[in-house]
Amino acid sequence: MSEWEKVFLQNLALPPHCQRRRNRLPGSTAFRCVLKYLEGAALTQGAEYQLRLSLFDATYHHFFGRTWRSSWRAACAAPPRLARAAFNETVYFHTSLNHPGITAVVEVVATAGKGDRGSQHLSCGFGLIPLFGSRSEVTDPATEDRALKLYHGTPRALLHPRFQDPMEKNKYLTVMEKSHLQYSLKPHKPLETIFHLLPENLLISGLQTVPGLLPVHGDASDCLQKPRLMKPVTCYLERLSVQLYPSLEEFEEELLDLLNSDRLLQANAAPDGDGVVVRERRLHIGVHNGLRFVQVPQVAVLVPEAETVQGSCPGVLGSGARGAGQALVLRSRIHLSEMVPHPAFGVCFLLEYVFCASGRAGGKALPGSARGEAADMCSVRWAIWSPVLGAGEEKVVLPLRGGAHRGPCQALVYQTPPSSRSSRQGKHVESGTVQFHVSTDSEEHIVTAAEILRKDRDESEKPPTPLLSPPALLQTAASPRGPGEAGITHLEADLGSLDPEPCAGDQLRALPFAPLQVPIAAMGLQAGSSRTPLSRASLARLHAAGFPEILDHNQEPVEISELADPASFSPQLEEADPLQGNEIILQFLAFGRDAQDGAEGTWPRTIFLTFQFYRFPPVTTPRLQLVSTDGGPVAGPAVPAQFLVRVNEDGTLGTGPPGLQLKYMVDPAFLRPGEQRWFVRYLAEHSLQIDIWDGDSLLLVGSAAVKLEPLLRQGRAAVKTHHELEVATTEYEPDMTVMGREALRHGALRPLGVRVVVRGRLHLCLANVGHLCEETPGQPPSPLLSRSRTVPTPDGAGSIPAGSWFSLNAASGGRVSRARRLAEVHGELVAVLRSRRPEGWQEQRARHVRDLQIIDAYREHIKGESISQMLSQAITTTHTVHAVLGTAEFFEFALKNPYGVQHTVTIEVDHPELSVILDPREWRHFKELTKSVTPVEEEMFHLRDDLRPQVYLRPNETVRIPFKYQTFSADPAVVAVQGPAGLGTSADVATRSLGKSGAGRTKHIQVSFQVSGGKPIALLRVKVEPQPHVVDQTFRFYHPELTFLKKTIRLPPWHTLPGAPVGMPGGEPEMFVRCSDPDIICETKNMGPGEPQDVFLKVAGGPSPQIKKFFVAIYTDAWLAVPVQIWQFYLHSLQRLDVSCTTGQLTRLSLLLRGTPAPRRVQAFTSHPQELEVDPDGAFLLPANGIQDLYVGVRPRRAGSRFIYLNLVDVESHQLVSSWLLCLSCRQPLISKAFEISLPAGGGRGCNKRITYTNPYPSPRLYFLCTNRPDLLQFKEDSFEVAGGEVYTIGLRFAPSQGVGEEEILIHINDHEDKNEETFCVKVLYQ
Repeated sequence: MSEWEKVFLQNLALPPHCQRRRNRLPGSTAFRCVLKYLEGAALTQGAEYQLRLSLFDATYHHFFGRTWRSSWRAACAAPPRLARAAFNETVYFHTSLNHPGITAVVEVVATAGKGDRGSQHLSCGFGLIPLFGSRSEVTDPATEDRALKLYHGTPRALLHPRFQDPMEKNKYLTVMEKSHLQYSLKPHKPLETIFHLLPENLLISGLQTVPGLLPVHGDASDCLQKPRLMKPVTCYLERLSVQLYPSLEEFEEELLDLLNSDRLLQANAAPDGDGVVVRERRLHIGVHNGLRFVQVPQVAVLVPEAETVQGSCPGVLGSGARGAGQALVLRSRIHLSEMVPHPAFGVCFLLEYVFCASGRAGGKALPGSARGEAADMCSVRWAIWSPVLGAGEEKVVLPLRGGAHRGPCQALVYQTPPSSRSSRQGKHVESGTVQFHVSTDSEEHIVTAAEILRKDRDESEKPPTPLLSPPALLQTAASPRGPGEAGITHLEADLGSLDPEPCAGDQLRALPFAPLQVPIAAMGLQAGSSRTPLSRASLARLHAAGFPEILDHNQEPVEISELADPASFSPQLEEADPLQGNEIILQFLAFGRDAQDGAEGTWPRTIFLTFQFYRFPPVTTPRLQLVSTDGGPVAGPAVPAQFLVRVNEDGTLGTGPPGLQLKYMVDPAFLRPGEQRWFVRYLAEHSLQIDIWDGDSLLLVGSAAVKLEPLLRQGRAAVKTHHELEVATTEYEPDMTVMGREALRHGALRPLGVRVVVRGRLHLCLANVGHLCEETPGQPPSPLLSRSRTVPTPDGAGSIPAGSWFSLNAASGGRVSRARRLAEVHGELVAVLRSRRPEGWQEQRARHVRDLQIIDAYREHIKGESISQMLSQAITTTHTVHAVLGTAEFFEFALKNPYGVQHTVTIEVDHPELSVILDPREWRHFKELTKSVTPVEEEMFHLRDDLRPQVYLRPNETVRIPFKYQTFSADPAVVAVQGPAGLGTSADVATRSLGKSGAGRTKHIQVSFQVSGGKPIALLRVKVEPQPHVVDQTFRFYHPELTFLKKTIRLPPWHTLPGAPVGMPGGEPEMFVRCSDPDIICETKNMGPGEPQDVFLKVAGGPSPQIKKFFVAIYTDAWLAVPVQIWQFYLHSLQRLDVSCTTGQLTRLSLLLRGTPAPRRVQAFTSHPQELEVDPDGAFLLPANGIQDLYVGVRPRRAGSRFIYLNLVDVESHQLVSSWLLCLSCRQPLISKAFEISLPAGGGRGCNKRITYTNPYPSPRLYFLCTNRPDLLQFKEDSFEVAGGEVYTIGLRFAPSQGVGEEEILIHINDHEDKNEETFCVKVLYQ
């Protein structure tokens, strides 16, 4: 007997009453019942007892399911206590019969001797456990155990006709005095994860084995308390065939004869000349674990082999099988994804025939038939196959079963009569066989459970790659036979092809990899290479412009410092500096266009900047106008820079000095413990990322980065440096997909589709002025200066409730408190006392008497609340946490047991961001980071069922409870979007302080330490003050609205990350990522040693012009203590417009503008004005709630896919009204002629050339000329008119080039509608 048969026969169960099965509701409820002990006067000392549990339906007087039996336990008596038999056994089950009449019946059975004939079992009593209440809801689970009263007799009395429900009204039931069963019954949610393995109404113990579950961890013996599923293995059944003996024709002929005789017998009719024909042959295939089908069996249609010969399907059936007779074959393969390597798991096959009368087969109903046109189904054979150890592909032959045998399908199966013809063929072939080939993926093989248990549990095999999408699982409904159901639905669900006769070799195999997102490099702007030293001429021009002087703490001008060698930085000099206060000054001076930025876009008239320094709030500067200087031309290729002048709100220029100056005060008095070193480290290793925006079009001009290392004073009183930064923009082309084997090769992925263009140069002055730090007189030291991470428990002596007393610092250092008037504390009382104003002195005296009465009544009303608040404050400790995004704040709370007896203390925290550190490894890790010397205790906490930790305290004992506060959600003030959404007023603040403007909204978290009964012994009040965080790198993406952005960003090598440890053992550490937005998918995977790591992002975009801002923290430790980098992401959602066009040819389209509730004066701006023109091109009025067309013309200059941005801006308030993303798919025109010329490089006067063009039309035509490189080629005339068939000479002038190389210049000749007629290609060699 196989393992499957043992499990199947041992767990056969009775079904519920037929009425319950018809009215069954969807969904099932899981229960966990613990039978603890049996106690009573009826128990006999030394006798053995057993508990039996069954399910009973009181409405229909019907037992169902399977009776569960406990082990035998002996009763023990310890006077004066009654005799007790302890069981402590747990039973699990689930049922969908949620009706008050469904109960669990407990029977008490005792064993009694029978002399020499052994022993017999006697029923001593029984009891009923209700499962559902009067409204069919689960009985209210009690927190404590329950006592079940027992009745004399046997539970078979419940089947008596005189049994009444409820039992309390039944006079035949007698309660067993002084006897009860102690038990507990609760819903058990974890059992819902194994509903597919455990059938309904089957009572099972946690000690029993459920096929498909892993064994329990450690010493625990209950595998159902927290069940863990075994990993499934996908297998495929191919070339399946069924042999029926002696032959298919003889078997079906005999079957149809018997079915026809049965039809006539039931209809009580004489032979009418009609017979029964086979309509369809079905095969049900499903995985069964001995208890139930894991999933609904698949249904496939079998066809005779003779019908497949014409299709020439290779390898369906061997010649040996044909010699034994015809077979039924399956023309598709079966995909079983729910198979588990366990000996009790098996694949079940059920052969089913669908037939109808021959008269009905032709469409005519049989006369006198009561069945109408309904089809009949008959189960013919079944088989079970338990996989064994094997690898690769193997052939399996199984014998079919029939007759009166219990099978997993719960159906009556046809058995061939003994006198039939097939019985003469022999017993071993009388039922037939089913044969097939089983295979798994190349990395999988089916193993036994013993082999699984021998392996390490963490080394689980990967599931195979599915070949096609799994077939839809269809269940055949055995509907009642009667009129109204005509025809048969074809239920073969595994055929994915429209070919009527597909072959097994036609199945497609999916590639072993999926398309990958091309990763973009996460190196950011190279701040080191973007800074160039200023010439003396540039310094002279900047000095003459009148920028404000930077003064040190002695009010002396700060001289320009030379840039120091990075290797000369000394942290000791910074710590020993007496000027610990740092005044960081940023001066934005001028902005100039780069010499190479020729034709990509127009130069802005005004700009504004966005950036974030350290963990100060983000800054959006006011608009700054570019003002040209009066200086002469500058030698060399550089374009003279334009000074920055502030623009007033009315659009006029400011009268103050040019430039924009911002100051940051970094005072150690407002820094957290040890943060001064972090700030110095930030200056030494980080760079400041600056975004430059067009103040009119609100389009991004570019980004720049400057290293902050020159701000380190290294013992000097002040430092000042000038920088010229490259402003570059990064253009991301539409997503590209890497396919083929190159995608799997290491190093094959490159940051494709990314184009970096240098737009201009930003002149910036950085300065750091040192200041002395002195304590403010009369102000206590800041609590942040304390380095202790242990929060003590208040002793309660002298605790004064806040608001009732006013504390002063006496001259002697003692504490003086004075009482405050009741009206000063309670606002409600003040409102009542001032509700009326007296007029005379008599009324005033009466009013005073009434006021005293009101005060007395009010005092009595709040006395209880005041006493409760005073007692709570006596045991309350307040701890302040300065939280930074992604950084874990660790502290320990000294918890003391104030009682002289031991207690188990439950810790309750009312906020998910504050948690108790339960893992001693994590506790030890944080203590090493914070240099704490307090001890770490192993296995300190016990988790309750509700996951609240508990700790055991001895009398008057003090323990330290470790806490960790960590938030990944950014503060709303920090998430305020920078950029083109609009200019804020906060940018006008020139001086910023870290302690005043850097804090966000404060929140309070309550931690309660409770003993039994919910009585608190200590309260911890954690005050969380959010602080801005450091941003190491900024990414900005533009994406179509209401779509998902999927990006892969390649992490830089770990040793280049700021904060990465030096000489880390074990090679490169694994990196972890967390996102500030829980709705964003952000993950990274370790691809092995030496392989790069990528961060995958999937972000849902909002409606246009919404900007989504979020942060990603990168860690190198598994406990996510301190991020090594924080990335800032902006996702601009734009309205998408797909444009298919040709290079050099004008494509026209229109956009629909919808007005806002108020009329606005708007203007359209584009990122590529040379390639995209709009009409109207100036400012126009957009009416309120109106609709207007904006006409757009696209003339691209290069082929390929690219993005162009279009903004509609309110020119008065400088706010973004709408935004579009034009996705260009540009194709190259057909080149009709090609030329090649050579020109000298390195300057000069250029070169003039001529080419000819012949008008191919007989009539005169007007032509227009354009080129893709207007910076290198100019036309003598942009348009010309030529007569029919005439030749026209086009004059060309080639501009000189500064470098050596070759360029391909296209000349587009367009007609009067700007459609391309011809395109010439000129290849220019600059030598």
